[in-house]
Amino acid sequence: MQQGAINFSRLQTLVLDEADRMLDMGFLPAIRRILESIPKKRQTLFFSATITSEVGKIANSMMNSNPQYVEVSRNGQTVELIEQTAYPVSAQSKTVLLLDLLEREKFERVLVFTRTKRGADRLSHILEARSHKATRIHGDRSQSQREAALLGFKTGKTRVLVATDVAARGIDIDSVSHVINYDVPEVAEDYVHRIGRTGRAGNKGRAITLVTPGDELTMQTIEKLTGQKVERVLLPDFGGVLPVFEKPKKPFRVFGRGRGRSSRSR
Repeated sequence: MQQGAINFSRLQTLVLDEADRMLDMGFLPAIRRILESIPKKRQTLFFSATITSEVGKIANSMMNSNPQYVEVSRNGQTVELIEQTAYPVSAQSKTVLLLDLLEREKFERVLVFTRTKRGADRLSHILEARSHKATRIHGDRSQSQREAALLGFKTGKTRVLVATDVAARGIDIDSVSHVINYDVPEVAEDYVHRIGRTGRAGNKGRAITLVTPGDELTMQTIEKLTGQKVERVLLPDFGGVLPVFEKPKKPFRVFGRGRGRSSRSR
């Protein structure tokens, strides 16, 4: 296009697939250049797995007047083979708890989700400093870096892959034993997409979510979407407390570090 080798004067339809992923990967300037080069009278199809307020605003700026919004499916059902657990934890103790879990649990291949690219970088560096075989994947990594990270994760060279939601969209690996939500997703549907990375091909999977007091309302939204109550496991050593506005609807377990004693709520 930059060399003038393509004539867009008769273009009738523009399709933007995985649009949220393209925006996260930093392709917005290139998309805007394409829009400036094609006829304004056209059909524009904008496909996205999630529509955040930011993505919606950008989508509206690219569409002609009065765009139609079509929601094909809002499926909140999670896979039955996935064991879901939430660990209430203080915000200051999240990283320490993650390290503790990785060092004392038998995790084979772990996919860890963060909300931001910077958070993925930070967490990956911490894990590597603690001698964990870890790497990260997000929109600011080059194509070759993303491919190398995925290859290492698939072959077992890397045990822990830290990823953002959109960058992980193309991950298709059947043997992910655990998904850890280091950060609770802002969009409830993303929780379903995240934990769906484990428990594939008939294998059992486990999804762990680190929940700070400020995340509890979001977790309730997620539970309403999925129709499933995620069991809370209290870890007092890491500042875990149940929120005062919610009474536990089922017995919960309390563990201290290195202890297996449990107690039931009253």
